[in-house]
Amino acid sequence: MKEKFARWHVLCLNYFKRDWKKILIWTLGLAAFSGGYIPPFVEISKGQGLIGLYETMRNPAMISMVGPTPITDPSNYTLGAMYSHMMLLFCGLFAMIISALHVTGHTRKEEELGLTEIVRSFQVGRQANSLAVLIETLGINLILALVTTLIMTVLKVESITVTGIVLFSLSLALAGMIGAVVALVMAQIMQTSTGATGSSMAIIGLLYILRGATDVSNQNLSMMNPMGWTYLTFPFTENNSLPIFIGIVFCVVLAIVAFALEGGRDMGAGYLPAIEGKANAKKSLLSVPGLFFRLNRGLIISWLVAFVVLGAAYGSIYGDMQVFLESNEIIKQMFTMTGVTIEESFTSVIMMVMIGMVGILPIAIVNKLYAEEERMHLSQLYATKITRSKLYWTTIVLSVISAIAGIVFAVIGLGGTAIVAMNGESTMTLATFMKAGFNYLPSTLFFVGLSAVVLGYVPKIGKAVYVYLGYSFALNYFGGMINLPEWFSKTAIQSWIPRMPASDFEVMPFVTITLISVAMILIGYTGYIRRDMQEGA
Repeated sequence: MKEKFARWHVLCLNYFKRDWKKILIWTLGLAAFSGGYIPPFVEISKGQGLIGLYETMRNPAMISMVGPTPITDPSNYTLGAMYSHMMLLFCGLFAMIISALHVTGHTRKEEELGLTEIVRSFQVGRQANSLAVLIETLGINLILALVTTLIMTVLKVESITVTGIVLFSLSLALAGMIGAVVALVMAQIMQTSTGATGSSMAIIGLLYILRGATDVSNQNLSMMNPMGWTYLTFPFTENNSLPIFIGIVFCVVLAIVAFALEGGRDMGAGYLPAIEGKANAKKSLLSVPGLFFRLNRGLIISWLVAFVVLGAAYGSIYGDMQVFLESNEIIKQMFTMTGVTIEESFTSVIMMVMIGMVGILPIAIVNKLYAEEERMHLSQLYATKITRSKLYWTTIVLSVISAIAGIVFAVIGLGGTAIVAMNGESTMTLATFMKAGFNYLPSTLFFVGLSAVVLGYVPKIGKAVYVYLGYSFALNYFGGMINLPEWFSKTAIQSWIPRMPASDFEVMPFVTITLISVAMILIGYTGYIRRDMQEGA
């Protein structure tokens, strides 16, 4: 047994040295996001702000997005209770995703690149690399918890107690480790790093969707969901530490399973057998569009299915909204005064979330072109009469078509389920949802253009576009709650677009952002056809 993990500590120390810049950005960035929003929340909690927010957050739609609260009396809804209620689930989700990507990148991906084979040629155990990466991820998440604790403690808010702060921070660390062990297991099962990453993200997404349903219908069922253990600790209210211990046991068990699976497979192999291709390729593969669609087919199909499922999960909540509205006089008066129905208000918010998710797909397709270039998979194409222009424009067109398809599938999932759930009690139609979805088309095209510029000039930082997408989402989601300055809110592209159907459609931002997106695509094209190829970089 010791031989399998021999000298893991040496590898772990080297990994900390190798990743110190990444660790610095990871811990400081996520800790600042997790704890740094306290001052703005202090401002919105003044007066009757907490009571109003409490009533708003009891909406089944909001519960499905951010989770429940154990508070039953509005007078007990303190700033600490509100902060953990609104922030903990999303912060934990980010920690989970980042940890999963880190583990997959340093295990399965390095195996594909041949780095693991080089490491194993030295006097290290066969599974030392996996253990070292897992321990490194544990260390990073503990550092994250420590930095978050320090930030929240320094701010010194009365209802945000030290006990609650520690529990909040440990919940983040637990979320990160759950993502890490899930990714480690999938890295053993799947044949490729792409498959391991995709399946890990799919599991995390499924856990989020399932907890949204159980939080609304039966909170006890959420305790059976690993993601539920990260926010049902209820910091600053019940301070329930039991989910932390359950989560630790889960992580240990899953880590043992991962090591057992790794011990039983050959390097570079997986437990899911690769599907044998046909003896003769289809004629569509003889064309660049056909080839590129085939390369991205799995990615496109999986995301389109995810959009439908996520939309259906949120759409199922619409049936409970009128019941909630009739039982809550304060919220009823709020929507009566604004002239916007609760369904329209929720649609305007959730559509921004859904189309933000859709933006991931075209970014991934554009980045895929550089990934194939880097792995020298395009060399044989370059040896023919196929030009760079052909490759570039094929990728751009495919990403735009995928973005449009993503919007359609997301809207059908959300709108179709919502209409069935409302059972004719609302005037909203599928066309209403479709208009609200395509209202955000320019923002999706903007991310295509931004990815194109990065591809043309600095392709190595292609993943930075995801960072801006996440930043834009966070700013739009939390911006209305914490009253950010308008100029700061406008740094997110979606903030320039009115939220339909709660607001009216505006032609100017729609056309302007579309033209800017087209300009960026053209700028990216000039850079791509002129820069050196970075094969094997």
